[in-house]
Amino acid sequence: MSSGFNAKSFLKNVTSAPGVYRMYDIRQQVIYVGKAKDLKKRLSSYFRSNIPSVKTQALVSHIEHIDVTVTHSETDALLLENDYIKQYMPKYNVLLRDDKSYPYILLSGHKHPRLAYHRGPKREKGHYFGPYPNGGAVRESLHLMQKLFPIRQCDDLYYKSRSRPCLQYQLDRCSAPCVGIVSDEEYSEQVKLAGLFLRGKDKQVISQLVAKMEAAAIDMHYEQAAQYRDQITALRRVAEQQEVSNHKGDMDVIGVDYASGIACFHLLFIRDGKIFGSRSYYPSVPAETDIEEVLSSFLGQFYLNADIQRTIPKEVILSHSFDGIKELEASIEHALDKKFELKTQVRGDRANFLRLAMTNASNAVATRLSHKNTVEQRFQLLEEALELNEPIKRMECFDISHTMGESTVASCVVFNREGPHKADYRRYNITGITGGDDYAAMEQAISRRFDKIDNNGKVPDLLFIDGGIGQLRVAQTIVDEKCTHIDNPPLLICVTKGEGRKAGLETFTVGGSEQTFEIPSDSPAFHLILHIRNESHRFAITGHRNKRQKTRNTSTLESIAGVGPKRRKALLQHLGGIQEVKGASIAELAKVPGISLEMAQTIHDALRGG
Repeated sequence: MSSGFNAKSFLKNVTSAPGVYRMYDIRQQVIYVGKAKDLKKRLSSYFRSNIPSVKTQALVSHIEHIDVTVTHSETDALLLENDYIKQYMPKYNVLLRDDKSYPYILLSGHKHPRLAYHRGPKREKGHYFGPYPNGGAVRESLHLMQKLFPIRQCDDLYYKSRSRPCLQYQLDRCSAPCVGIVSDEEYSEQVKLAGLFLRGKDKQVISQLVAKMEAAAIDMHYEQAAQYRDQITALRRVAEQQEVSNHKGDMDVIGVDYASGIACFHLLFIRDGKIFGSRSYYPSVPAETDIEEVLSSFLGQFYLNADIQRTIPKEVILSHSFDGIKELEASIEHALDKKFELKTQVRGDRANFLRLAMTNASNAVATRLSHKNTVEQRFQLLEEALELNEPIKRMECFDISHTMGESTVASCVVFNREGPHKADYRRYNITGITGGDDYAAMEQAISRRFDKIDNNGKVPDLLFIDGGIGQLRVAQTIVDEKCTHIDNPPLLICVTKGEGRKAGLETFTVGGSEQTFEIPSDSPAFHLILHIRNESHRFAITGHRNKRQKTRNTSTLESIAGVGPKRRKALLQHLGGIQEVKGASIAELAKVPGISLEMAQTIHDALRGG
């Protein structure tokens, strides 16, 4: 137990009311947040003479002081606990990082509505269908809808700028409302049918189309009747493929697997009896945490996260039960102010869904464990190859990317013992240097990375430089200068491509001593270095391309005298993009508001000349 904390004195004054407690370490960082029906009873359990849990022993040994907040009810305590966990991200709590909002399909409220991918606040008028578990599920559904209903999916700028039908019309995937080929009435009918289909009303959609087909045949509009027939056939085929259950309600089905410190919650989104999609969640679980805490923490954080804007079904099927499940159910129901039921014993269709979710969860954990073991082995072999006494916790790799000196970008990627740590990836836009000067670019990037760093910062154990000995020397000079007050400055290693720049012939040079060494190309340690080097190369090129494209899109218009921000905006909006502006005739340019015939001539000549 921490020497600065007097548990006996603290417990004398603790209330027995419900509430939330925060435990702090010696650095005044919150290391654990918990809730309790009876604070005194719960907190006393941490300071018994023989604590069986290894995790609790480790937690208690770091406690410096405890803050207590009394609440009016257990539900209030649950809500406050989740707010604190999100705010402090304590190291001894189970943490679910699920901050992204969920995507929807939007059927907009325009005169000619469009079907679109939507994520975030629902500000645009229209009908929203979802939520879907991920972007892939939305795109797959939109692709299917395009085959079934000839409704536009293009954005408004593209739609307004059309003077003739696009390729989607030629493929029978859009009825071209942009140029008036379809009547407003027929388009509205297709929009209504699409909305019904997205709500799961397949049979109603098909019956309405059958009626339309028969009416068209009676009126001897045989071509239109044939179109309805083909649409009905496609819908029936899709409905047969999607019909997985007689159950027509909404529910979440969660399969759980927990092994060797890795927990996977595989969630099936069931809406109107169909699987909207699935998604695996991997909460961060402290060592030696029991499954009951993992389950209750996940459910509380997942269903009480208001930021993600997802609809919550009344019924949740869970593969495992745990002590306190009914209390948690009641608290979530009260907090959401709607019916909420957690079920663990199910039969029929629900049992089939649950088996599917559990199979996916167990497969995901097995795959992750296999990957974790592979990465761990690679780290150990790299430590042996470099004869390091301390384990490698963090590695970084820098790379420079440009095209003939244009739009130079430096990338920094980060690996830890679990592989790539993308949250810490960084890009540096390099400015104020001679184009193509890789040494100056590397100097600027390394200086910015290690400027004002201290022992409390994220200091890498290894720093790889993708380049030659010159870049290594520049980087080593900067690190020596910036890291004088750091106890364990990074070891720099230069990765140089071999003869013919072929993969597998790389050589490695240590900074400072500039000693060159080789690792067999079939060694897992070699593969680890190549992995981080290739990842930094990929990340740098992606950033460079984005920057170059942005520069070219704006600079071509910005360089034209008389074309300011307002005229640039008008040109791009009216014509639909920089390529359309470049391809426009003088007459088309002159139709843009604010562009005279003389100015159109100037823009045309400047862009064609460029």
